[in-house]
Amino acid sequence: MNKQELVDAVAAKTGGSKVATGEAIDAVIAAITGEVTKGGTVQLVGFGSFSTGARAARVGRNPATGDEIQIPAAKTVKFTAGKAFKDAVNVA
Repeated sequence: MNKQELVDAVAAKTGGSKVATGEAIDAVIAAITGEVTKGGTVQLVGFGSFSTGARAARVGRNPATGDEIQIPAAKTVKFTAGKAFKDAVNVA
């Protein structure tokens, strides 16, 4: 499912216009992105939580040449699925 299909599905379920639904989805994504970018955590009960993590600097290898390369430290985005979401996915 891409973003437009998500907008269509939510608009059909709520009875709202596709334009308003698209704007609402964009606002939710912007709010989540803004909070996580500041180092916060966004918890959506039953769905999951978004947060940041840290990846340490390390030494890697160039697969083409075998030379060692330095991989710098980086911030990462983490998503942890909630129990209700996990249960919904694992229903047989």
